[in-house]
Amino acid sequence: MAISHILHRVAEYDGWRKVYDSVADMQKEGGATQESVHRMADDPDNVLIIHHFDCVETAKAYFARADLKDARQRAGVQGERRIEFFE
Repeated sequence: MAISHILHRVAEYDGWRKVYDSVADMQKEGGATQESVHRMADDPDNVLIIHHFDCVETAKAYFARADLKDARQRAGVQGERRIEFFE
């Protein structure tokens, strides 16, 4: 099993969340088996997303998808995202 942690800032959480929820099928197609979203206590537009995958290779392939990049842009993700993979 592999877990990914994604940390990034968003322009506005509610708008970001609508786009995030709209790509649930993309997550499943990409191999995500579980997900959770967390907001920083003192900065609610700073978001941590945790996804579970069967392996790191599947996770890395998911995050390389062009349609995911498009979704990030539509969602108002600001700056570079930080992604970490754990086994």
